[in-house]
Amino acid sequence: MLTLIAFLVTLGILIAVHEYGHFQVARWCNVKVLRFSLGFGKPIFSRRFGADNTEFVISALPLGGYVKMLDERELPTPGAVSEHDLTRAFNRQSVWKRIAIVAAGPAANLLLAIVLYWVLFMQGVPGMRPVLGDVPAQTAAAQAGLKAHDLIIAVAGDSVSTWTDVRWKLLQEAIKSPAVTVKVKDDSLREHETELKLDDIEKEDFESDFLEKLGLVPYRPAMPARLGEILPDGAAANAGLQTGDEILAVNDRPITEWEEFVTLVREKPEQPLTLRLKRGERELDAVVIPQAVDEHGKRIGRIGAAYQVDQGLLEKLSVTVRYDPLQSFSRAVDKTWETSVFSIKMLARMVTGEASWKGVSGPVTIASYAGQSAHIGWKSFVGFLALISISLGVLNLLPVPVLDGGHLLYYTIEIFKGSPVSEAAMEVGQRIGLAILALLMTVAFYNDITRFITG
Repeated sequence: MLTLIAFLVTLGILIAVHEYGHFQVARWCNVKVLRFSLGFGKPIFSRRFGADNTEFVISALPLGGYVKMLDERELPTPGAVSEHDLTRAFNRQSVWKRIAIVAAGPAANLLLAIVLYWVLFMQGVPGMRPVLGDVPAQTAAAQAGLKAHDLIIAVAGDSVSTWTDVRWKLLQEAIKSPAVTVKVKDDSLREHETELKLDDIEKEDFESDFLEKLGLVPYRPAMPARLGEILPDGAAANAGLQTGDEILAVNDRPITEWEEFVTLVREKPEQPLTLRLKRGERELDAVVIPQAVDEHGKRIGRIGAAYQVDQGLLEKLSVTVRYDPLQSFSRAVDKTWETSVFSIKMLARMVTGEASWKGVSGPVTIASYAGQSAHIGWKSFVGFLALISISLGVLNLLPVPVLDGGHLLYYTIEIFKGSPVSEAAMEVGQRIGLAILALLMTVAFYNDITRFITG
């Protein structure tokens, strides 16, 4: 349910902001707006407001929206527009006003992303410090001389504070350079720079965690199987387990890591497990029967107990990056610009075959990510919303007929040509644009289905 709600909220906000951009600039240009619609198809809500009696509509199919303006070309007869409203028809506006109205939708999405990132940077973005674990031999990181416990502090001359920063900077560098300068701080707090080769990254790697391929493996401290919060009425509580208990063995099998214990529990739904555990200074046995639950169609076991986090270690490895309002705004603008440029570069690489089309996502994947980010917390959801808003803004600026960018292309041609593009040419362009969109949607749905099947 949360996934569906998060998906509908995401669509509602992004579409409303996009269409409001068109609507508001149209009003500033004194163009009469007849309808403002969120969604397509049969209206489920309709009201009229304002001096122009504009109809505001919420329709049944939420995958889009539109602003319908007074336009003589869309009326059955030219005389259907009153003399009083002729000057307010969209088609009667100067090419510069039409450009402003059409560009306002994508611009609104990009402005929304700036505002969202601004809020995030002021509130503080949590993350894990980029501390290296064991560096696998024969990887680019090993060849660059990087070692376990090195802290990455800069990539390509830009400071980084979290693994998210590192991944983002390396993504940007990987599409333009075969190598990048990385600055690290070692255990002795000495700083040094080295060159990290990126030429092993292939187009499929952009869709996965390519950091591991480079040998940049995050430091993972030992996690003994020590119990934290015990849920009331769960299997662990019913077995008498307590917070702080450390699991030493399960059915006489020694346990050294929390993940080992979790894996065993998941594999044994409703099967008795004899635990050897340590409580304080003494050892004792307990029998727990994991409760069976359904997870994505698979039956697994759970005991209702969480891992006991070492707060001291967590504080050492985690960081919250926060800036003052002015710095936050500057970084929000930079983040939006960099993400937009990166999106365009990746689209270009897809067209030329240098990047995989597996990165194109449809509504199923977007809904899944919306739900996951909402589960994590509001900051994660706001970050996701900003990213999707940028994607929507960039997509609509592409010079594809039927998109906003296609109309901007027509108007640009009109500026140089001195007259509007012919109706025949626009009709051909619309057919081409619809074909391109149909192809993109097919690829997106195919990727969605593939991700759903393969997990």
